[in-house]
Formats: sequence, C-alpha cells, structure tokens
Amino acid sequence: MELSQKELGIRIGLDPSSASSRMNHYEKGRHTPDIPTLKRIAEELGKPLAYFLCESESTAELICLIENLSETDKKLLIQSLKQGITP
Repeated sequence: MELSQKELGIRIGLDPSSASSRMNHYEKGRHTPDIPTLKRIAEELGKPLAYFLCESESTAELICLIENLSETDKKLLIQSLKQGITP
C-alpha cells in the first residue's frame, strides 16, 4: 500500500495542515528530520533506522535484509564475513 506524504506525516504525528509540505521538505533534502521523527518514519514504513542513513542503494538493501535475520543468523553472517576478509 502506497502512502501519500501527507498521510505518512499524519501517521507519525505531524500536524495535518503541514504534514504534506514537511514530508516533502524531508524527501527533497531541504530539511532534515530529527532522530525521533526519523525513527517514527522508519517504524511506519517498516524499515530499520539505519536504512535512512545509507549512502548507497546496495547498502540500504543489505541493511533491510540483515535486519530480517534472526540473531543467530546475524552472528553467522558476521563470522562468515570476517573469515572472508583479509587484512
């Protein structure tokens, strides 16, 4: 289901009269949301907070995939990656 900027803004607690424009400013990079607002956006969209801080699409995708792993699988992945990295 696609959310409009206004609907997303309202769902995260923004005033309905300014929700659309504030979300548009965040999306366009004119303003940066504070961390609590960013957390609410992440929760509403079902994304980890780190997703919004990634500098590349591939890193953002990895963050989402890793977030869905169990703690055991995360530890196994960490071990596997460490073994594959040579100094």
